[in-house]
This record gives sequence, C-alpha cells and structure tokens, in this order.
Amino acid sequence: MARNKRKSATAGSGGETRLGLVRRARRMLRALAEAYPDAHCELDFETPLELAVATILSAQCTDKRVNEVTPALFRRYPTAAAYAGADRTELEEMIRSTGFYRNKAASLMGLGAALVEKYDGEVPRKLDQLVKLPGIGRKTANVILGNAFDVPGITVDTHFGRLVRRWGWTAEEDPVKVEHAIGELIPRKEWTMLSHRVIFHGRRVCHARKPACGACLLAKDCPSYGLGPTEPVPAAKLVRGPETPRLLALAGVVDEVPESTVEQAAAKEPVA
Repeated sequence: MARNKRKSATAGSGGETRLGLVRRARRMLRALAEAYPDAHCELDFETPLELAVATILSAQCTDKRVNEVTPALFRRYPTAAAYAGADRTELEEMIRSTGFYRNKAASLMGLGAALVEKYDGEVPRKLDQLVKLPGIGRKTANVILGNAFDVPGITVDTHFGRLVRRWGWTAEEDPVKVEHAIGELIPRKEWTMLSHRVIFHGRRVCHARKPACGACLLAKDCPSYGLGPTEPVPAAKLVRGPETPRLLALAGVVDEVPESTVEQAAAKEPVA
C-alpha cells in the first residue's frame, strides 16, 4: 500500500487560507473517525454524579487508577447527600491513591453540598451552572455535558491542546480560547466525539515527546510531520493500544512492519 511520507505543502503554513484550514481540519476529523469509531470517555460511570466524581478524581491521575477506586466509592456514596455528609477521613482514605486526596475530598464534599442545596441533589445540565460547582471547571463541565447529557462540548485536556496546536488548528494556549477556536472549525454535533478521538490519538500515536509520525494516518495533513521517527518500523514501535493493527493499516504501513512488532505495540497500554 502506498504511503504518503510528505506533509501537505501548505498545511499550517503562512500560505494556508482559512478555508484551507477548515477543509484540512475536517479531513483529519474524518480520518480520526475511521481510526477510532468506538472512542469514548475512558472513565467508568453510570450516572451524571458518578461521572462528575470520576472526572474530579482524574486530575493528575490516570483513568485506569480512577476506575480502580470508583466502584467502592460509588457504592459507599451513591448520592450527592452522601458526599455532603461524608466522614472526611474515610473519604480521603478511599481516594488516597488518586493523589491530591485532601483537595479532592474537599471538592467532592463541597460538590455534594452544593448539589443538595441548589439542585435537589441532581447534577445540572447547563455549562454556566456546572462551572460554579466546587471542583468543576470548564473542562470537567464539558466532559459531563457531552458524556452524561449528550450536549456537545469540546474537552480541552493536555492531549487535546497539544495535538490541535501541533496540527496547526490553532496557536492558542488558553484552554477556553482553544475550545472556541476549534469550535469554529468543526461542526457542533461533532464536538464530543472529536474530543474523544483527539485524546485517543494523543494517547496511542501522537505522543508528547516522540510521536509515531511514520505510522500516523494523519501524516499527509500534519504540519509537524517529522517530529518523531518517520520510518515505519521505529514509528510502529511507538504506537500503543489494541487499535494498533487498524491504525497501521490506515497509515499504509502495516505490510512494512513485522507481525511481532504489531503484536507488541497492541499489547502496550495507551499513554495516560
């Protein structure tokens, strides 16, 4: 299968028009949709409250670790009132392994109290209400809206901000400005899934220190192509997660990579 080793001549350069940027961003969006059709929030939850709690715990902590902690936590504190009336020492001990447990316990207890006082114990469905709750900033609010209530939102976490700047979609650093800039490029109905797919790609292929450029299906549209190894085998070794075979096939390099390398990459956990 032919492989495009060269980036777009105008991608992200001074010669790219606004229309060109929109078209390139949407081509990349379609490619990401093909690569990660099942992308999703990797925090386990069943209710909006559980998602809010899990997202608060995920700060400076891996989703995997949070998912190990939350089953017992959700059983012990099934309602907002339960968090509001929690024994702080007990709560801190239950979430200790997620890090910053004192601050997180204060946020969870404050969240529970605020929900009971203002919203009859229910998580509100509006951004302006969510961001006023203890422990919930704009990023967390968009996670809740998009995944618990199906309200489109762009979640600008570390991976998302890093990738959209690397791709030349925006030069903004402030998360709110990034959110607005990307929202002008991508149709609103796609925002939540875009967030998941960009984050998936950042954890599996487009790593911070050494991206797998030579095994990336977005290479032809990426102005940062070449930051990481461009030869198929070295690049393939950097890919992580069960989607590896499909990702290498879509990048057009699967036939150039030994099966053992594909298997090893597929067995690696995605980056946190």
